[in-house]
Amino acid sequence: MIRNGHGEAGGAKRPGPRARRAVRVWCDGCYDMVHYGHSNQLRQARAMGDHLIVGVHTDEEIAKHKGPPVFTQEERYKMVQAIKWVDEVVPAAPYVTTLETLDKYNCDFCVHGNDITLTVDGRDTYEEVKQAGRYRECKRTQGVSTTDLVGRMLLVTKAHHSSQEMSSEYREYADSFGKCPGGRNPWTGVSQFLQTSQKIIQFASGKEPQPGETVIYVAGAFDLFHIGHVDFLEKVYGLAERPYVIAGLHFDQEVNHYKGKNYPIMNLHERTLSVLACRYVSEVVIGAPYSVTAELLDHFKEPKRRGIFCQVDSGNDLTTDLIVQRIIKNRLEYEARNQKKEAKELAFQEAMRRQEAQPEREIDCDF
Repeated sequence: MIRNGHGEAGGAKRPGPRARRAVRVWCDGCYDMVHYGHSNQLRQARAMGDHLIVGVHTDEEIAKHKGPPVFTQEERYKMVQAIKWVDEVVPAAPYVTTLETLDKYNCDFCVHGNDITLTVDGRDTYEEVKQAGRYRECKRTQGVSTTDLVGRMLLVTKAHHSSQEMSSEYREYADSFGKCPGGRNPWTGVSQFLQTSQKIIQFASGKEPQPGETVIYVAGAFDLFHIGHVDFLEKVYGLAERPYVIAGLHFDQEVNHYKGKNYPIMNLHERTLSVLACRYVSEVVIGAPYSVTAELLDHFKEPKRRGIFCQVDSGNDLTTDLIVQRIIKNRLEYEARNQKKEAKELAFQEAMRRQEAQPEREIDCDF
């Protein structure tokens, strides 16, 4: 079991009355298909200050610069707000981060991962704040990205984990989709994410149930942790005045047994971090049993009442299958988006290499 934190950004301490002025931090992005990589970025950004404000772009802005988002802007606003390190969400944030935006929300600086974000015309979206010295970088989480997850879902529509021979259509698709000019295919391998105890510690706070708190247990796959999960957990959190929500996550083999195909799309370790980042969850059980037994309830010191099962309607019918269907519906657009993104990143990296090499050539000529 892993205990989580909630409330003040997962247990971070606020400055006292005589302490320095609170440091306000700005982050922005699409936050489409929010995953633990996004959460880790926001965790790192929150650690750089005292108050984290997150701007989320509109569907129109994303479509203009990157291609169609998987989730609507309203869904994405709520997903970001559910991340425990976020203090405030700004809807309809501009795609290009400016000093005007930072000043409008009284932010000292903005934080972004050490990857590249470009406009449709290839311009660095953080150029202005970088030049003003109001830009900080955090480490990008290796092994996951929205582009990567889209690729996993597109491949899940075919029997690529089956012992049956691949169809010619699927073989051609798997060999070509998302290939960058260098010939690398990111979609035909397994997840490159490596779980470590340190990463779990960073996401969890270790808070135990306190006297008077109501322990509530829920369990499931929580695959591709999405707005349907958030709506459900928010409803569960509201069942008690002082809730302590424990989320049990089933093993990958168990999920595959009852969902089939090549689900789960995210492995158990990835799903663990995604759920731990949610502000409505206090503790996670990794590899929870499919059936809730008396022994399990005894372990949580909650055996006094039996017949305590409660069915909660989240009010949201979104499922992992429906997300995959959204991807399939716009398959060609997503393929084009992913290929365009890789091409822009390669062009930007080449331009940076040329810029770094230029001073060296000038020095050689002087001699």
